[in-house]
Amino acid sequence: MSFILFIKTLLYGIVEGITEWLPISSTGHLVLLGGVLDLGMSSSFMEMFNVVIQLGAILAVVAIYFKKLWPFHTRRNRPEHSWFANPTEEGAAGKFQRFANDYFYMDKIVLWLKIIVSVLPAVVIGWPLDDTVEKYMYKSVPIALMLILYGVLFIVIENRNKTRKPRVARISQISWKDALTVGLFQVLAIIPGTSRSGATIIGGILIGLARPLAAEYTFYLAIPTMLGASVLKAAKFGGRLTSVEGAVLAVGMISAFVVSIVVIRFLMQYIRRHDFKAFGWYRIVFGILVLILVGAGVLANTPA
Repeated sequence: MSFILFIKTLLYGIVEGITEWLPISSTGHLVLLGGVLDLGMSSSFMEMFNVVIQLGAILAVVAIYFKKLWPFHTRRNRPEHSWFANPTEEGAAGKFQRFANDYFYMDKIVLWLKIIVSVLPAVVIGWPLDDTVEKYMYKSVPIALMLILYGVLFIVIENRNKTRKPRVARISQISWKDALTVGLFQVLAIIPGTSRSGATIIGGILIGLARPLAAEYTFYLAIPTMLGASVLKAAKFGGRLTSVEGAVLAVGMISAFVVSIVVIRFLMQYIRRHDFKAFGWYRIVFGILVLILVGAGVLANTPA
């Protein structure tokens, strides 16, 4: 790998690490970046790279929230009280409860089940549409329009919720219906420029989740969603990576991981004191700038 290619790839990782967690669309930014910063790779590799680079960002979530998400413990470290509302020592139910209490944090198991419920709409609705969206929507103008549209929505929704008290303030209060609803909002993010985190945060706020909780649940939901998308794209790419392609992917993922650690911590501190309107205004300004550049012929309205 040449030094110039290393710097270019590093920039891709930095953009991914910043834009994956801020509600401003990582895919949109990466596609637009590809229009002005060519890595010299094949189009099939870049389609895979723009998705699989997200694995670095996923690892940042795992690293930061590991204790909150790891559902296993040893019998020696079992909680003092049973998680079950009506514990019993009798029959198959008693054996199951003892086993669960001995080895699992059941509240975290339930959380993961709710996360799976949130992922299902993306699998059922989003997956079959992936090729069609990739063909027609991975272009500068649709991305710009989605940046502007969801920027306006962020501002409108934040103004609407300014005086409303959140219905759900803790992760354990998220219902199965809440989980499914947030998952339905995530389907909107199949269109590049929407922002997966933006769609799920908007959905969470609309149904009554506190702003920090909506963001945190979005981070959790990213793990299976982005892992699944990465596996799908890698399988679709098929062929073996060359040594240069492997190095590009590794640099992109590592830099995305490091930057994501910083950005996630920044965002959680930021939203405890501020709303998301600043990101809404950024999306609008950036989207308009993209349209101007396309109109001026500086940026092509073609897939990157």
